[in-house]
Amino acid sequence: MIQKVRKYQRRCEELQQKRYDARCGIGPFAACPGQLGVDEVYRGQLPVFPENSLFDVGDEIEGRDRYLWLERELEIPVSPEGWETVLLFDFGKTGGSNQGRFEGMVYADGQLLQGVDENHGEILLRDLEGKTVRLTFLIWSGMEGQEGDFRMRLQQADLARLHKDTDQLYFFFRAIWQTADLLPETDTDRIALMDLADRVLLALDWDGPAFYESVGQAVQILEEGLEAIQKPKDITVHAVGHTHIDVAWLWRLKHTREKAQRSFATVLRLMDRYEDYQFLQSQPQLYSYVKEDCPELYKKISQRVEQGRWEPEGGMWLEADCNLPSGESLVRQFLHGIRFFRKEFGKKCRYLWLPDVFGYSWALPQIMKLCGIDTFMTTKISWNETNQIPEDLFWWKGLDGSEILTYFIETPEEWRPESDWFSTYNGLLTPATVLGSWKKFKNRELSRDVMISYGYGDGGGGPTREMLELRRVMDRMPGLPAVKTGSAGEFFDKIHANAEAQPGKVPVWDGELYLEFHRGTYTTQAYNKKMNRKMEGLLAQTEWLTCLGGEAMGENAWKELSDCWEAALLHQFHDIIPGSSIREVYEDSRKAYARMEQQAQEVREQAIEALTRPAMNSYVLASFDSFAREEIVYLPQTEPGAFYQKGQRLDAQKTEGGYYVKVAMEPFSLETVTFHAEDAGASASPFSIDLEKREAVTPVYELAWNAGGQLTRIFDRVHQRNVLKDGALGNVLELYEDKPLSDDAWNVDSFYTEKMCILNASPEVTLEEAGELLARLRFTYRFGDSSVEQDMILYRDSLRIDFDTRVHWEESHKLLKTAFYTDIRSVKASYDIQFGHAERPTHANTSWERAKFEVCAQKWADLSEHGYGVSLLNDSKYGYSIRENAMKLSLLRSPAHPDPAADRGDHHFVYALLPHTGDVTEGETIREAAKLNLPALAVKDRETAAKTALFAFDGDGVMVDAVKKAEDDDALIIRMHEYRGGRGRASLGFDREVDARPVNLLEEEMDGVSCEKQDGGRGVRTWLRPFEIRTLKVRAAGTGNESSGQQ
Repeated sequence: MIQKVRKYQRRCEELQQKRYDARCGIGPFAACPGQLGVDEVYRGQLPVFPENSLFDVGDEIEGRDRYLWLERELEIPVSPEGWETVLLFDFGKTGGSNQGRFEGMVYADGQLLQGVDENHGEILLRDLEGKTVRLTFLIWSGMEGQEGDFRMRLQQADLARLHKDTDQLYFFFRAIWQTADLLPETDTDRIALMDLADRVLLALDWDGPAFYESVGQAVQILEEGLEAIQKPKDITVHAVGHTHIDVAWLWRLKHTREKAQRSFATVLRLMDRYEDYQFLQSQPQLYSYVKEDCPELYKKISQRVEQGRWEPEGGMWLEADCNLPSGESLVRQFLHGIRFFRKEFGKKCRYLWLPDVFGYSWALPQIMKLCGIDTFMTTKISWNETNQIPEDLFWWKGLDGSEILTYFIETPEEWRPESDWFSTYNGLLTPATVLGSWKKFKNRELSRDVMISYGYGDGGGGPTREMLELRRVMDRMPGLPAVKTGSAGEFFDKIHANAEAQPGKVPVWDGELYLEFHRGTYTTQAYNKKMNRKMEGLLAQTEWLTCLGGEAMGENAWKELSDCWEAALLHQFHDIIPGSSIREVYEDSRKAYARMEQQAQEVREQAIEALTRPAMNSYVLASFDSFAREEIVYLPQTEPGAFYQKGQRLDAQKTEGGYYVKVAMEPFSLETVTFHAEDAGASASPFSIDLEKREAVTPVYELAWNAGGQLTRIFDRVHQRNVLKDGALGNVLELYEDKPLSDDAWNVDSFYTEKMCILNASPEVTLEEAGELLARLRFTYRFGDSSVEQDMILYRDSLRIDFDTRVHWEESHKLLKTAFYTDIRSVKASYDIQFGHAERPTHANTSWERAKFEVCAQKWADLSEHGYGVSLLNDSKYGYSIRENAMKLSLLRSPAHPDPAADRGDHHFVYALLPHTGDVTEGETIREAAKLNLPALAVKDRETAAKTALFAFDGDGVMVDAVKKAEDDDALIIRMHEYRGGRGRASLGFDREVDARPVNLLEEEMDGVSCEKQDGGRGVRTWLRPFEIRTLKVRAAGTGNESSGQQ
């Protein structure tokens, strides 16, 4: 029986070739290399072709990122009845790996016709028959791959005729033999299909002159036979056309703009032919590109959207990483994405489409709920190395208790064994994937409906004609589920109905969806991560100051900030910020971050000018912080003297070029500090440093270090206990061999711990400074061609110990961590995540816990026992590992692919150790992390001239994340969240009566949520549940929607 199925396969392969007849080469072509600069996007501007520059079948181009124009004027013949004229085109590569494949665009008389690539080499010309047409091709050689992947040869350029009946028979026969191959030998559907196949083959005059005539008879036998063996189908596979386009990865952003043009043009071309074809594209960023680069194409997309055949929905601005961006960044991803679809297409987003990101923050369910999203879909979680989430359809319960119906696509790849966990979001439409999607679905008792998102991604052009034809055929094929075309939204409505029909039976997953894979993405490409964190803080600070600046700022300032946000959101794409793209992407991102930073700083300077006036020897300090803070700020000043704040002299310490000054600041306030040239006197230093004995005593610590620079003792004088375990070390710089089995930039494998060396400092530890407020000791490490210069900063009044670190990094396949072996006993550690914190085990009792050997956190991680704990803070790092008493922070990696020079060069970052009383919410961890990541802004020779605060803030377990102008009017938006995991309260006081209303994250009013007026309407109080996000929309009372919200 197996041999019989193989026979069907061979006959099917013959049919595939016999579909085409009367082939005729159309070369040579006029040829012209691409003329645009390396940063310019091709937008359909056809070149002037030089004379006598020809390119024919067999000719080659070689080189990475090469463009080639080809052009030929053709008379498209009129095909006889039952036939259709087609152009067969293949510009395939001559060798190398599976990467490095051609992509191109085809223009007819200067108008974009469709994309052409290794999956779309067939160009149907029915609508051009009988016309003389100038066909122009733009070919791109690609950037992905290794040496040898960029030699491309024009393999085929033929006009031919496509026989429609043979074409139809081919797809039917392909589905028949592939289905028969999947079904058990005893299956009655298999037996019936094989019997029908035999009868069809007998009707064909394979090698005779009447072959094409016999095909018509064979098709009739097939149609009648299928009709006779049809059965009702109670399982449905919903097929959603899709192309997953990574916005950058093994290509630059400019290439993505071109990929979008090619892919979308191909989709529209196929839609003209297949009325049942529906397509989904989820990323507004791609639409924005196409709208700018190819307006006519965008207009056609809009028309298909109006017809309900093109589905613009997905939730976010793009498919963002969900580990590394802040909570506010995730909010803006939804805000910008949903508003774009609403404005451009009048569409409301109801689901989040994130097939390919590298882990899923526990904050997402609440964010989705507050954006009107009720369904979440992903696929990547199936890539887990060790454990599988036991469900594919379940309620995902978020950090605050919000629940979102979640669905995992389970489309197999054909070449993988049936038992393989792996699923794909770039699905093919074949009997194997259709039947496999149902077999892999884990919750068959809840739903008889599953989904395949089908189509080639990443410039592969999306769905093919072959997929669309097979979809129609398989829908009629016994032994397979029904295969229906439709929208993703309709499918999600269906599974909601299925779930709601069985209350209490749908499983609940309460916790984060941790991806047991790609753990290296928390650390790779450190500069990008640092700049993302910096921009998040700068934008938050600047928006608040711009609100405070009021009418003096104007609308342009908000346009500039919106543009900055969209640029920041773009670089949070799940292959940019994780560090998994090629070198050129990060060369581009450095320039982009520099532009963003300058743009935001210019708006901030404008706000400062509106809020202050010139004043020599005065300094304006601005603090975007929910907490009152005492902070040491650096103020440039060369003269001797003293600093005053509200008449009180401030503690200060002279340093190079200025002073460290200790200031006190209220939440969200501007303060003025003045300098007086006077005899300030010399203050005794409270620090006792003995470099010979390698010891330091401060008002809060007794410390010691060994000859290698590792801390041997950290005695907390405030709480009278040791921070480090007896005999253990702190701030150990551990250098690991980091050679993952695959996916160099993405992965840290569990066996990385097998080979490690400890970096030892040179003996010459230096005391750089020691004054009234702080002391700074410098340790220097050299290893290979790399070096570390690290300042340990000790404070008079704080338990925080900073490690200000500069690294010159020239390593290959190494991972650098810092480690503190604490004297804390706890089976769980707490980690800062978006809008709250998550607890994770410190042991490895089960495979689930062992798999979390490297986890992601935002600004801190904490290990606490009852009454005492230790936090490890950072200003730009994300990868943590806390096992038993050992707290480790990943600092740098050095993968070699896809960027061979990843992270080589100079780095500057700060991490800090913070012992504290109580647990993490009782200690100073969250306040100190806020200060470390967004220090007070100091502006020289200015003093406050206008209001110094928008509002007074008093939060009990509540912190503010954003203060901004409303999107659609001049009201003030204040977003906050409860951060302890308990009940919280926030009170806000204004200088006038206000109208404050809770709104969702889209700034729409909410039912069932209220806040209490206080102080005759000049104050607002609101209560929050554990980890709840609350957004208030505030405007002056009695002014209505058109009033100014700048208080």
